[in-house]
Amino acid sequence: MDAGNDRDATRGPRQGNAEWLRGARIVGVLGIFYRPEGRMGEPEAVAFLLDDGQSVLLTCASDGTLHVGAGTWPHLPDWCVPAAQWEYTALAALPQPPEGGWTVLSTDERRDERGEVHEAVIRCQGGRFVVVGGDTVGIRFTRGHRGAAATT
Repeated sequence: MDAGNDRDATRGPRQGNAEWLRGARIVGVLGIFYRPEGRMGEPEAVAFLLDDGQSVLLTCASDGTLHVGAGTWPHLPDWCVPAAQWEYTALAALPQPPEGGWTVLSTDERRDERGEVHEAVIRCQGGRFVVVGGDTVGIRFTRGHRGAAATT
């Protein structure tokens, strides 16, 4: 998918194209937390904010698989009920984006034996995000190809 085209993940459910963010510029990454649980746990979802005002949301299903779809930033997704008990929050373990954001070089989806996505890798200039499904969403950022990883 070329950078100038509509991005599959921001239009709705994808049809098997793992290159859903190539060419995008990520200007922020936020977790969606259920506030009564506090911020001590993992986020229920992770939103990648793009420089064009759109967002991509990665959530986990009850079976631990990872779903990628269009985000609703700055509004909470419909499943955040009651909305007053949910919030977008910065993920302290992740670095701040560089000036102008991270340019996505490629994405990859890792699947389980049933063919369900359980991990997404977003490779950017300067590092990569790894998002893992489970009971909640886990996310880490590793600078360059080797080096210390930031996780949450």
